[in-house]
Amino acid sequence: MDSELRERVERAARRHALLNAVKYDSDADVGAVMGPLMGENPDFRPHADEIPGVIGGIVAEVNDLSADERRAQLEELAPEELEELEAEDEADEHPLPDLPNVDDGVVMRAAPNPNGPWHLGHARMPAVIGTYKERYDGRFICRFDDTDPDTKRPDLDAYDAILNAIEYLGFDPDEVLRASDRLETYYDHARELIDRGGAYTCSCPQAEFSDLKNAGEPCPHRDKDAETTREEFEAMIDGDYSAGEMVLRVRTDITHKNPALRDWVAFRMIDRPHPRPEAADYRCWPMLDFQSGVDDHLTGVTHIIRGIDLQDSAKRQRFVYDYFDWEYPEVVHWGHVQVDEYDVKLSTSTIKELIDDGVLDGWDDPRAPTIASLKRRGIRGEAIVDAMIELGTSTSNVELSMSAVYANNRDLVDDGADRYFFVRDGVEKDLDGGPDAGHPPVHPEHEDRGRRDVPAGGAVLVEPADVPDEDARVWLKGFGCVRHTADGSFEYVGDDITAVREEGVPVIHWAPADDNVSVRLRTMDDDVTGVAEPGFADTAVDDVVQFERVGFARVDAHGDDESVAYFAHE
Repeated sequence: MDSELRERVERAARRHALLNAVKYDSDADVGAVMGPLMGENPDFRPHADEIPGVIGGIVAEVNDLSADERRAQLEELAPEELEELEAEDEADEHPLPDLPNVDDGVVMRAAPNPNGPWHLGHARMPAVIGTYKERYDGRFICRFDDTDPDTKRPDLDAYDAILNAIEYLGFDPDEVLRASDRLETYYDHARELIDRGGAYTCSCPQAEFSDLKNAGEPCPHRDKDAETTREEFEAMIDGDYSAGEMVLRVRTDITHKNPALRDWVAFRMIDRPHPRPEAADYRCWPMLDFQSGVDDHLTGVTHIIRGIDLQDSAKRQRFVYDYFDWEYPEVVHWGHVQVDEYDVKLSTSTIKELIDDGVLDGWDDPRAPTIASLKRRGIRGEAIVDAMIELGTSTSNVELSMSAVYANNRDLVDDGADRYFFVRDGVEKDLDGGPDAGHPPVHPEHEDRGRRDVPAGGAVLVEPADVPDEDARVWLKGFGCVRHTADGSFEYVGDDITAVREEGVPVIHWAPADDNVSVRLRTMDDDVTGVAEPGFADTAVDDVVQFERVGFARVDAHGDDESVAYFAHE
């Protein structure tokens, strides 16, 4: 190998060694350098027997450098590649794509309809908005779009339930608005829109207007003068019309290729009073596209996330924005999210119907796909947020795997969850010999937490599937090895752990036959009853524990007759 070639090899090897070390934040590896080096430089291949020795010397030099020195040298040798590495690191840190046009700051809103507490699918919006707020140091607005007191009738309890859900997920909105408090604001903008020639009142029956619209023909009221329109709109506000008698339409393009955009309704009459006392006297209500469009502008929203099926909303609202000479926010459309594991549909109305029919106990029933249910089961809000963020903002429909939520939650709760025995459908076995009690660890990875005292008392309960064959042995965890005798009892045979480690004796959990705690474990399938070791009675409500060989559960209540826990996951 001549000196010129050697210099080329050294220079290329140094670049790849620095890339390898910086990318993985560890020492460079000769093998990891050799592959890309030879791939990029086919003319090196005739010298393949010499090159590893050259690489080895360069790798040793790079490995002697500090992390800052490696990064500085890479920036000098290959600044573009360092930039790519940093971009990859940022992408790993932020699974959500960057928002477009963020130079003037980021203001985003969640706009829930408070017709009921949130199901699990609703968590996606605050998870993404809250994450973007933190990334860009922006603002998070929660605006209740509650301007339909008839078909999307608000539930008075849902306002606080939704705010509690957002807090549970780990976010705190900078501003909370209720659209039903802002009717006068919408009226003022409607008046101005009328004056600008952008709206007219229409008394056509709905079916008649639909036929005209679909034919691209104007209704007879379209050329009504602004003064008449204004008078009739004021009559709408005064409640002089009943539902269906009069609407206010935005004047768009009656021949637009998309019929859904032709002269759409901005205000309509609703006879049914709003459930909020503050809004009960209003009868003239804005449609969502008008109300939301006005509010987004007035609150300074810069970026909107909405479903791919709502693309027409942005197109309708742009007509209003053009009349007022407003700049429309950036829009990110995404597909729907579905959730596996649940039999119940992700639908507020469906869940409400099941509760009303007595199929579900309430919004926090463990079988319900709701945020309240997951919270009661002991799932941390952070576990849900992290799983939602991983879904990104694709326009395709996505599925949230509950196994991802459970894996995230397991990482969050495992370290703090003390262990207890819980035996379902216990089979009682007399115990012959052995110590008076077992002493399993409170937590296997934290010896400083000590050991539990689980009294044996001459008889124990084990689960039916754990009863061994006659003369076979099992290891009662924290107690010792027992043999299943011909008379159906357990005979203590020692505490030599080699029975487990070398002979494969199964390790099982157990509970005292007498000194125990009755427990009802509420699960997604059904309630499970059994008994726990006596120490479980000392746990605090809201503690998350692990029932050994069963799974994690949240302590819900302690009563005189039984304790109740909600199953989280394995």
